Amino acid sequence: MRSTLTRLSICFAAGCVGGLVNSLAMWGAGAAQITTRLGVRLAPTFTYDWLYRHVMWGGLWGLLLLLPLLRRRSIIVRGVVFSLAPTLAQLFYFFPQAQRGMLGLQLGQLTPLFVFLFNVVWGVTAAGWARQAGAN
Repeated sequence: MRSTLTRLSICFAAGCVGGLVNSLAMWGAGAAQITTRLGVRLAPTFTYDWLYRHVMWGGLWGLLLLLPLLRRRSIIVRGVVFSLAPTLAQLFYFFPQAQRGMLGLQLGQLTPLFVFLFNVVWGVTAAGWARQAGAN
């Protein structure tokens, strides 16, 4: 059994890696104008500040992987389930606080779908990293 500090470190690092991959996916979709073509104004500028915030938030959300939920399930199932927390926070707290409307609908009707998909990228990446590193 790994120590609590080791598990904490692995889960935070897994979340950071997930945040990096999530950021690259989000930026790539914006740069390729996928989001714009579908009427969603999620096309972030790739800056250090933007990347840093996403990686650090990813690390903090990665601490959810410490919870003893779905450990025997596939990485995909675990990643999708854990991706619901940052998705709900974004849609019901962060977007309204940033004056983007409930669910971020001021950014486009498909915004909730994109937020969920990008967070699934985070969740699956983080769950996979944590499992490979032996956090569970």
